[in-house]
Amino acid sequence: MFRPVGGWVGPFRRGLLSSGPSGFLRKGHVRFSSGPSTSQSSPSKLPIITAFAAGSAITSYLGYHFASSRNAETTLAPPPPRNAQIFKTSPGLNDKYGSPEDFRRAVQDLKDTFPEGDIVSTDIEVLEYHGFSENDYHPGSSPSVVVFPQSTDDVVKVVKIANKYRMPVIPYSGATSLEGHYRAPSIGAICVDMSGMDKILEIHEADSDLVCQPGARWMDINATLKEKGIPLFFPIDPAPGATIGGMASTGCSGTNAVRYGTAKGEWFLNVTVVLPSGEVIKTRRRSRKSSAGFDTTKLFIGAEGTLGIITEVTIRLAPLLPTNVAVVHFPDVKKATEAVIEIMNQGVGIQCVELVDTEFMRSTNLYGMSTRKWPEKDSLFFKFQGPTPTSLRETATIVKQIAEKHGGYGFTLAKDDKQAYELWTDRKNALYSGLALVEGSRGWSTDVCVPVSHLPQLVYETKKDIESSGIVSTIVGHVGDGNFHALLLFKTEEELAVIRQLVHRMVERAISLDGTCTGEHGVGIGKREYLHEELGAGTVELMKTVKRSIDPLNLFNPGKLYPDEPTKGPSPVPHV
Repeated sequence: MFRPVGGWVGPFRRGLLSSGPSGFLRKGHVRFSSGPSTSQSSPSKLPIITAFAAGSAITSYLGYHFASSRNAETTLAPPPPRNAQIFKTSPGLNDKYGSPEDFRRAVQDLKDTFPEGDIVSTDIEVLEYHGFSENDYHPGSSPSVVVFPQSTDDVVKVVKIANKYRMPVIPYSGATSLEGHYRAPSIGAICVDMSGMDKILEIHEADSDLVCQPGARWMDINATLKEKGIPLFFPIDPAPGATIGGMASTGCSGTNAVRYGTAKGEWFLNVTVVLPSGEVIKTRRRSRKSSAGFDTTKLFIGAEGTLGIITEVTIRLAPLLPTNVAVVHFPDVKKATEAVIEIMNQGVGIQCVELVDTEFMRSTNLYGMSTRKWPEKDSLFFKFQGPTPTSLRETATIVKQIAEKHGGYGFTLAKDDKQAYELWTDRKNALYSGLALVEGSRGWSTDVCVPVSHLPQLVYETKKDIESSGIVSTIVGHVGDGNFHALLLFKTEEELAVIRQLVHRMVERAISLDGTCTGEHGVGIGKREYLHEELGAGTVELMKTVKRSIDPLNLFNPGKLYPDEPTKGPSPVPHV
């Protein structure tokens, strides 16, 4: 199996290579091809990546290996175990599946159905890759077989076989998720890797929308639009390697959410879905809006692959406007948050506003890839947006005045695009700069979200809890919408056990503040236990009713999203 430096196959590296069963990563294949409305890509004409998007991703990728090589001789905590017994269906959902012999027959049936050598794989390294992640610390669990469909019809054939043998089906695409979304049940499963279905099928510039397959990556889409001179972009911006299908399925968002909202907004106009029965549906037409019946598109957004496998998507696009970046420091998180609330209520052009703590700024200085040395204070990173340079200057003036009113100082505004890129790269390097705080460490990244006015209390109490535990961490918040991330660093299993308790208390704290256990990472296996407390028993049972109606055999991604009966205390999901 191909493994880059340090044994890591990360989402950005994977974006430069193509998934495929024979050796399972094929070099030299351009991931992006095009349909009727676009011209065919070629290996000699890779998309030109936008400075703010790909530049940050490249810097992060290189930075990871810089940190890895520097820490190579340090003993790390062991990775999560493979094929741990993590499978447990939620009460009220089917838990009766085929026998091992049934599963063996299913695998053979798949091989007979797809005789081509690169569609079905039982190679041990391929299976391991699809059942384990370096991005999280949930136990690894490999599928029985991996299928690489190339069309909706291929997916239908796989699902029909799964029904015949009562074998679970696990959708898989970008592999950037953090809560164990694509772990296979320990009894076995068919993993359906959608990453090969990555084409842009249609671009409708006049309508500001685009039709694509689920394996298309949002960064590739934006790069293609830029290459074609189309002044539009897809504004939902999670991890660099994230795919459209996975983004819809987890209900994700990113730094742009304060301006453009999340995947649960209106950015996915329709989806084509293969249901657990094998039936194919398209949720609605391409018109910008519709009041015809239920909004069935949203039924599949945030369902985490438990209700259907997305095979085609129509996404909305937004105008690509000029931006600039500024950084300002504050005496504490409370003052910074108060400033943001007033700034947002002014209606000025804010595309992103990110809260970072003192440890984040210290880690950025220690990391050594920034072009400057920052004051090690709680700070805000702003990305301004506007149609003209004048509008950007006006926004900067208003933000500076309000920030200073709330105790802000050291307001730094980028003088040109190059400096704006450099400033924003410091924010985008959060993971890799954070790891520099503890040599040889690994990081557990988690997120919660609360009403913006409650964010200072959440951050204060969480930081106090982390400090008392002895764990080193950094904090980054999408402060404009109350989303809060912590990167908790560890080197030993004992420290990881402490972090598990910290994450549990962080989630409980957020829910008690009328918040959520996850603002953008999703539920998976990692946060199932909190849904009863957050949503209530009635809402959870309604979700299960929908699941039973659409997937009575509980074949699609079992063991994810739907919680067990309410429990108190740390997660029953085993960790390292």
